[in-house]
Amino acid sequence: MNKTLIALASLMLPNVAFASDASGASNPFAGDIGNALWTLVIFGCVVLVLGKFAWGPILSALQKREEFIRDSLAQAKKDREDAAAQMKEYTEKLVAARAEATAIVDEGRRDAEAVKHKIEEHAKSEAQAALERAKREIELAKDTAVKELFGLGARLATDVASKIIRKELNASEHERLVEESIAELEKTG
Repeated sequence: MNKTLIALASLMLPNVAFASDASGASNPFAGDIGNALWTLVIFGCVVLVLGKFAWGPILSALQKREEFIRDSLAQAKKDREDAAAQMKEYTEKLVAARAEATAIVDEGRRDAEAVKHKIEEHAKSEAQAALERAKREIELAKDTAVKELFGLGARLATDVASKIIRKELNASEHERLVEESIAELEKTG
């Protein structure tokens, strides 16, 4: 391409010398037909050479550039739409995840409340059972104490009565008197 331009420039240099008038200024349209003819021929050659070697590649490069820009714009639009769709999807997932987390926390609270009530009920039932056991044990201790007290009272009464009577009772008579005394005390008590 450079060689072609150099060749065209060398063809034009002699024409510039012929186109100058007496004043020393060059004028391609000074009225000289030969000079104008050569200018048209050179112009045609330049147009032909540029059309064959320069405009085709330049036009092709411009078309490729235009196609590249169009494709880039289309790709950017598609990417922007994809990004917006992904953003919407991520936002929906985030909202769903927050709702699920809230539901899990609420369920955990309900479960904790249920466990709390269960533990309280269990503790109340155990306390009630312990209270009932304590009442039974107290009742048994009371009954035992009352029986011992009756037995002791009967022995004391028997001892006092024997001292008063000054006679010693035998063992079987003593047992019979104790049992009678206990029976009478139980009836009154």
